[in-house]
Amino acid sequence: MGRPEGPLEIDLEKLIADPLYLDNAAHAVVARMRDLDSGTRSQLRRFYNAVRRATRTADADRQHNFVMLRARLAYTIARHSLRSLDPLEKVLLAVTRKNEARGYERFRDLFEAIIAYNE
Repeated sequence: MGRPEGPLEIDLEKLIADPLYLDNAAHAVVARMRDLDSGTRSQLRRFYNAVRRATRTADADRQHNFVMLRARLAYTIARHSLRSLDPLEKVLLAVTRKNEARGYERFRDLFEAIIAYNE
């Protein structure tokens, strides 16, 4: 019964507008991580540090940095079989397509909450 049912979807608009949605999404990702994956803490921390650096870059370079983060996340998911992080890859795609500072900040906040709840 502990296995999550179906794919987890994270809605970017709700993520930006509703802090409680962000918190619930972080909890859902961590619950899936515990059910599906193992040994994710160090990979998550490294990726979170890259997200923080990308968020602090100049506006002109931010979208490019987040596109590259998406590629890095896809590699990390494949390399370490972290299927629970698939929803993060999808929301990261939505964030880079929208290319707004608020979206990048909320993605960083979501990742920070995931790190905190995974400890």
